Formats: sequence, C-alpha cells, structure tokens
Amino acid sequence: MAEGQGQQGAAGVDEQSIQAFEANLAGNLYKLWNRMSSGSYMSPPVRAVQIPKKGGRGVRVLGVPTVADRVAQTVARLYLEPEVEPVFHPDSYGYRPRRSALDAVGRCRQRCWSYDWVLDLDLKSFFDSLDHSLVLRSVAAHTDLRWILLYVQRWLKAPLQREDGTLMARDRGSPQGSAISPVLANIFLHYALDLWLAREFGAVAFERYADDVILHCNSEQQARVVLDAITRRLAQVGLELNLDKTRIVYCKDSNRHGSHEHEQFTFLGYTFRPRLARSRRGESFVSFCPAVADDAAKEASRN
Repeated sequence: MAEGQGQQGAAGVDEQSIQAFEANLAGNLYKLWNRMSSGSYMSPPVRAVQIPKKGGRGVRVLGVPTVADRVAQTVARLYLEPEVEPVFHPDSYGYRPRRSALDAVGRCRQRCWSYDWVLDLDLKSFFDSLDHSLVLRSVAAHTDLRWILLYVQRWLKAPLQREDGTLMARDRGSPQGSAISPVLANIFLHYALDLWLAREFGAVAFERYADDVILHCNSEQQARVVLDAITRRLAQVGLELNLDKTRIVYCKDSNRHGSHEHEQFTFLGYTFRPRLARSRRGESFVSFCPAVADDAAKEASRN
C-alpha cells in the first residue's frame, strides 16, 4: 500500500493536475458538491499505473483517480473514520490516526520476547481480491448515510484504464492509490480477520498493518493449528494466503534451544532475527530483535 503514496500527485484519466484543479478551486468544489449531493456524481475510470515492487520483484498496478475523485473519496473517508475508529481492534495499526508502522514494529518486538513462535502471513493480491458485496456490507454496519454506500459502490466498480486507453471492468478489489481504499481495507479486515481472531483464538496476539499480519504463538503446533484455521477463514471471505511466503518462524534466542527451518521474518521494513546483544552488566547474549531490513536500508540510501 505504501508504495502507492508517491502517485498521489499524479493526474488521473482527465489529465487534470492538482494545480489546474486549484486554479478554480471554489468552482470545482461547488460543482463536485452539487453532483454528489444530488446523487448524480459518477466515478470516472481509474488510471492504471505500473510501478516496480521493492527489490525488483515484478510490478504493482496502482489506480490513480482524478483529482476531483480523490476529493470526493476524502470527504467520504472523513465521514467514515470517526464511526469506525472507536471499534477497530487495538492491534490494527495501518492508516489510522495517531498510529504508525513503528508502533506496530515496537509491539511486535515486545511480543517476540514473550512468545516463542511467530506466524508471518502473506495475503495474496489482497487489494485486488476484495469482495465488493462484503465490503459494502461491512461499511453499512457503520453508517446509514445512503450517499456513502452509493459512492463506495461506484468507486469499487469504477473500471481501470490501461496505458493503451482500454478499460478493464472490475468485479472485485479496490485500487491501491485511492483515498478511500485504506479505510475500506481496514473495515473489511476488521470483520474478516481481527474480530474472528479475537473470538476464535483469543490467546494469540497479533499486529496488523493493512494486509501485513504477524501472529504470536506459544508453540509450533499452535501456529500450525492457527494457520490451518486462518486459511479456511480467508477462503470464506474470498481471500487466500500466498503459501510460498507465509511462514512459521522460531524466535530463537539465548533462552530458546533447538532450531527451525525459519528463524527470521521481515515486518514493515524491519527484519527480526537472532542478534548478538550485550546486557547492562556487559555480558553477551543472543536476543531475537529487529533491525532495518537490507532492502529498506538500500532504498533509504538511494533517497
């Protein structure tokens, strides 16, 4: 998701820039308000932009709305956020006020000292797979404003315009890069995963930042049971795990003996693994803790 933030200043399919929109700001805002309040506002196609994934692992398709559409989506988001924020799970961190990726990493660090095992989930094509009917049902649980439900439905169904100008209809997903997608993703996963985990596996702590999820387990067996259950749960809501990237990880340190196939994981740009540390008394020991991942460090050095 974060990779899409750099496209927010780009023009949409109408090629209108932010500067051009602001040149007649009052007139453009009045026209937008008039169309939205009458129910006649129709979301234009979303411009598809390909950007390389981190580490050169293929490309990610971002959806760039028009400037007017971004304004309209922001209005809806500002109505929705106060309604959903009080009910979101405390361990959901992504794109929420007064919460950050570093908060999630810090909590994950503390829990790796208390729990021996981690379940590192990788959701396959999450933003491209969102079930529109389930998203709308989730949003409807938090607002009775018909205009929000109307426009959320239109934004979800707005086609993608490829670079060659052709349109691609969408019956699933919410484009990365839009102003409304982060809150829709959080609402969807609040019901699809957060509440379900709290109900079915209350003893399993977790941190979730959008679709990046880390769970903490007391044993490898518990991690396998949780993984099987989550796989089934995600299938019920139209999602699936990338099993090649989903891992059960042993948080090995000086007090944890034995070994496991996986003894490290990366979460939000930080790699957690056994590292040599020194106590206050100057004694060396092995601690399972994070440091900036190699990919993230290389990216920072280029900027």
